[in-house]
Amino acid sequence: MARPRGFLELTRARNIERPRGERLRDHGEVDLGLPEPALLDQAARCMDCGIPFCHSACPLGNAIPSFNELVQRGRFREAASILWSTNPFPEITGRVCPAPCQGSCVLDSDPALGGSVTIRTIERAIGDRALEQSWSRVRAPARRSGRKLVVIGSGPAGLSAALDLARRGHDVTVLERADRPGGLLRYGIPDFKLGKHLVDRRVQELCGLGVTFRTGVRAGVDVTGAELVATHDAVVLCCGARRPRDLDVPGRDLRGVHFALDFLTQQNRRVAGDVVPEREAIVATGKPVVVLGGGDTGSDCVGTALRQGARHVLSLELLPCPPERRAADNPWPEWPRILRTSSSHDEGGEREFGVRTTRLAGEDGHVRALEAIRVQMIDGRLRDVPGTELTVPCDLLLIAMGFVGPERDGLLDQLGVALDPRGNVAAQGGRTSAPKVFAGGDMVRGQSLVVHAIAEGRRVARSVDAFLDRATG
Repeated sequence: MARPRGFLELTRARNIERPRGERLRDHGEVDLGLPEPALLDQAARCMDCGIPFCHSACPLGNAIPSFNELVQRGRFREAASILWSTNPFPEITGRVCPAPCQGSCVLDSDPALGGSVTIRTIERAIGDRALEQSWSRVRAPARRSGRKLVVIGSGPAGLSAALDLARRGHDVTVLERADRPGGLLRYGIPDFKLGKHLVDRRVQELCGLGVTFRTGVRAGVDVTGAELVATHDAVVLCCGARRPRDLDVPGRDLRGVHFALDFLTQQNRRVAGDVVPEREAIVATGKPVVVLGGGDTGSDCVGTALRQGARHVLSLELLPCPPERRAADNPWPEWPRILRTSSSHDEGGEREFGVRTTRLAGEDGHVRALEAIRVQMIDGRLRDVPGTELTVPCDLLLIAMGFVGPERDGLLDQLGVALDPRGNVAAQGGRTSAPKVFAGGDMVRGQSLVVHAIAEGRRVARSVDAFLDRATG
């Protein structure tokens, strides 16, 4: 360790963010990271623990103390090599991962220690430096296997699976139903959190390895499951868990009630230069907006609505407000279930917790108000609090209550894959119940994090490769 007492001598730094007034006028990235001197200091806070809990908390198994040691010495290229050995997209996870590693950092075990090492910021800086310097991390395979594979879906799981399979010399085609590759990274995450030039760079890299992207192709419609199996040595399903949880209350069918992902996708298309037809447009301009759901998707809706010029934005969350510090039943190194405030929440609007929607009221077929009641957690169950009914103005309601599994668009039935009790694709070690068909990512584990999807994509790639080796033998 270059600075064995770094964690005692240095304080935790907060990333630089663009001023609110400036960033609300565009869709550029809010978080600017840290300048290099401050970044090296933050890496020097790492204790290089004998048992690195951060390492085990990371779904990708990143060797965090190792790259922290190199960064504090300014050896970014060596740090990139170590990081790439586990994480193919550090410049992406360094922006959108909630960093479970930081929750398990020893410096987060006691408030007196000043808070965790800023691992995500360091990871992002390594990835950004590698892109700026055009350091090559992927080499074309020495030989081609002659195996032809197809990956369905180009989100984080699909991209990571395609990368690893292409590096093993296989001929990989990625089918994406949208007009551009990237899946959730492209259309589910706002540009102010993740600039799409980063997604484009990774897609270009894959193309350089020989991966073919076919966009605008609906697997199960434009090409059947039987055709995919018959023309490929393996089919890899990475379609995500895009079936949204709906709101079952009177008035749900009123105009002005939309799923969050539809709202976010439209705005990302506008930022990319697409024209959204006026009759289909979902816009918050001049409207009182209510967002149902307090997770990352709900937060993204808040930031997007404010940039569109909403009159007011209110976020409603069914569950009670989390504590600001760990509760007694949430000890370190578990993931801290605490109140989190995103950059979007800092930009405006209000948040309410412990509120259950009971009815939507409308006028001329359009939503105008949301009726609700406050709830409390009693004996492990949410119960209405009598006399706490409330009505809030609402001309645009965005449902951001999570997702309940993969879409049932015909492909899964055509392939004959079994589902688990939750409705996700059942897979053991990446293998489904159907011959030659594999699956990974959210469609197997359910709605989760980008970093989990990347890890799942890598795991399913290893499973496919092992299957092809056995078939060859």
